[in-house]
Amino acid sequence: MKDRIRLIMEKENLTPAKFADRLQINRAIISHILNGRNNPSLEVVTRILSEMDYINPEWLLNGTGSMYKNGSGNAPSPFSEPDLFHQVVTDTDKAQETKDNPKETTFKSLYNENHSTENKVIDPAIPSNRKITQIIVYYNDNTFEIFGSH
Repeated sequence: MKDRIRLIMEKENLTPAKFADRLQINRAIISHILNGRNNPSLEVVTRILSEMDYINPEWLLNGTGSMYKNGSGNAPSPFSEPDLFHQVVTDTDKAQETKDNPKETTFKSLYNENHSTENKVIDPAIPSNRKITQIIVYYNDNTFEIFGSH
């Protein structure tokens, strides 16, 4: 079953962390399943089937039949996120294009009222040979990611 779960994640373009977040379960549970340490619990299976109701339960449990309920080999998912190469085009977008009007793009405001910054004055007269070697991003769910080279 872990291979079928991995295939769902691949088809939905989800990392293990995003998949766990989508199912609202601990990320370690998915990690343990994918590494073969644990088998998926009934809770994990039911969350997959309730959050992704287009997945064929028979396929998920037994590996028989099609992955998707409707039998198509590549059912579009309302849960998959658009990326640079796979943009979601809505009927409204298509109507806009047919009118030969230029597309307007709207952006969400990234302003965060809870964010505070510290203003520092940097003396440009002092040359700095320092280079960034590591960036750590902390998330509000007590996880973090480390970016950089060692």
